[in-house]
Amino acid sequence: MASQVTAVRGPMIWFRGDPFLTSREDAFVHEGDGLLICENGRITASGDYTALRHRLPEGVVPAHYPDQMISAGFIDTHTHYVQTGIIAAFGSQLIDWLNHYTFVEEQRFSDAGYARRVASAFCDELLRNGTTTSLTFCAVYPQSVDALFEEASRRNMRIAAGKVLMDRNAPEGLLDTAQSGHDESKALLERWHGRGRNLYAITPRFAPTSTPAQLEAAGALWREHPEALMHTHVSENTGEISWVRSLFPERRGYLDVYDHYGLLGRRAVLAHGVHLTRSERDRCAETGTAVSHCPTSNLFLGSGLFHVHDAKDSRRPMHVGLGTDIGAGTSFSLLATMNEAYKVAELSNYPLDSVKAFFLATLGGAQAMGIEDEVGSLEAGHEADFVVLDPGATPLLARRTSRAESVEELLFVLAVMGDDRAVRAAYVAGALAHDRDAPSV
Repeated sequence: MASQVTAVRGPMIWFRGDPFLTSREDAFVHEGDGLLICENGRITASGDYTALRHRLPEGVVPAHYPDQMISAGFIDTHTHYVQTGIIAAFGSQLIDWLNHYTFVEEQRFSDAGYARRVASAFCDELLRNGTTTSLTFCAVYPQSVDALFEEASRRNMRIAAGKVLMDRNAPEGLLDTAQSGHDESKALLERWHGRGRNLYAITPRFAPTSTPAQLEAAGALWREHPEALMHTHVSENTGEISWVRSLFPERRGYLDVYDHYGLLGRRAVLAHGVHLTRSERDRCAETGTAVSHCPTSNLFLGSGLFHVHDAKDSRRPMHVGLGTDIGAGTSFSLLATMNEAYKVAELSNYPLDSVKAFFLATLGGAQAMGIEDEVGSLEAGHEADFVVLDPGATPLLARRTSRAESVEELLFVLAVMGDDRAVRAAYVAGALAHDRDAPSV
């Protein structure tokens, strides 16, 4: 079978290391005129165009984006595809918001047809915003998981997802049991994990909606399948933390609940972590547990400010990615999410520069999910998922970026002013998956 080779040319950025922990020069790569060569869905060469152009196979002409910026595809480390329909539901505190909006909407996913329609719209929005990898909650119903993985498979996207486990403190129609949740999750994991580019995530919603028996079953399933991810929420707001203490009085704190049941470790991603204590951050660092920073959601629900500088403390750094947390989050755009992450960091007296912000949205997210050898970089050997950003997407953006005096300034302006309009194209496994300027059919 003949190889499928594609190539793109233009300014490029990517990461070889963590700029929170090492120098910009060691972590960050910028090619003013770069070439990316992809074969059978993987990157085979990346670097300076002049140095690499001799490696282009005969007849392969690179798609040329001379005035754009090519980056590894964005990675959303926490979202809820089943909440796509309730973005911008009038804000209240977390628990009220769940009861009034989330639990009502998620019950609609008992209908497989509805799930398929939302899964298609969700994947459209990801690609339109340059997001090529997403870690997402489904609903409690197995058919909601099947619908998303079927849609992701059709598009050859890398999606990590799982059935929500929830056996208490929710409407009757959304509850499973410790045993049924384990059995359904195991069946879904064995059906989908590693099939194509799909990844399964064992997904207890959060400690208050799972009994000790269910958390024990989730831990047992993860021990049986350590190749899977583990995805849940932690320490989003203070009321939630108090609720957890009342439900698990024997544990030292919220994080310790998950620790006790074997739910911390590499490939565990905990959403939010706004109010983690220093000792809890230390435990995350020790176990390799990651946190997904979801600034638009935390601001929308008034949950608090995540201190990224504490999480990335070089003495005991944690893995941190960015999450949109749709639908409490207010945008599918990881550019918009970087914008809010910058503001949250400023309120914590920490200047989050553009290099660090783009790291969190790409390689940092891949590290958080434990898949940094597959995605998150333009290094040779990685899967060929990348995004083409347009610094001239709007008149105001073009006016501002024309004044940029460095690549760092250009990226900062894109992060602060950019949104889906700035995504010129998205490529998945080396194939064009979204073209902003393609004529509508």
